[in-house]
Amino acid sequence: MTEITEALVSLLAVVITTLAAWLGNKLRKRLDDKTKTDVAKDAVRFVEQVYIDLHGEEKLKKATEAASEMLAAKGITVTALELRVLIESAVLSFRGAIVEGADDGQCEIEYMGEETDTAET
Repeated sequence: MTEITEALVSLLAVVITTLAAWLGNKLRKRLDDKTKTDVAKDAVRFVEQVYIDLHGEEKLKKATEAASEMLAAKGITVTALELRVLIESAVLSFRGAIVEGADDGQCEIEYMGEETDTAET
């Protein structure tokens, strides 16, 4: 009976250790994803405020450089494509609500500098 108990305790220890490692990896990934998103938003805000005279690809390059450096400092790896997607998403969030009032009760909503929709005000 003692051998069975020892085997069960050993098995339980392995299961708990494996489960803890799996949960730790999931939590780390979720935290890294949140950090990546936050860093991309911060980089976009920074570039929008500091590099007022730059446009398009030049701003994208500056935001990519800033975000890449900040993430590397935190020990978080990111692919070039993932970083571009995060930055473009942050830009869309940042500029998604640029609204220009119109005299006829309509407002133009612009996304990334392109007119896409007209809404009643």
